[in-house]
Amino acid sequence: MKHLRKGKKLSRKKDQRNALKKALVTALFLRGRITTTLTKAKATTPIAEKFITKAKSPDLAVRRNILQGLSPRVTSKLIKDIAPRYSSRSGGYTRIIRIGVRKSDAAPMVILELI
Repeated sequence: MKHLRKGKKLSRKKDQRNALKKALVTALFLRGRITTTLTKAKATTPIAEKFITKAKSPDLAVRRNILQGLSPRVTSKLIKDIAPRYSSRSGGYTRIIRIGVRKSDAAPMVILELI
């Protein structure tokens, strides 16, 4: 039974899965948009949105909390550049745009971007 099990496994062990999500969120914040599979985008979106929501109130405790999950460069960009853009918005900071299937294995591909 899958009681109290949250999220997809993405065919990886827990540490590899966490590293993948961290890398995707980092790339999203640095570049603004990334191309990935639909399942990975759906797993990454809630994490990215929680980081943006935390960064909207930039005090020291929040900065330290974000630094536990992201690098210092990404944290400063998130607090200084990205979070102020969404100060009047209460949620929905990312958008998923479907772009078709990957040729090799027919995996549904999407563009994950910050709005």
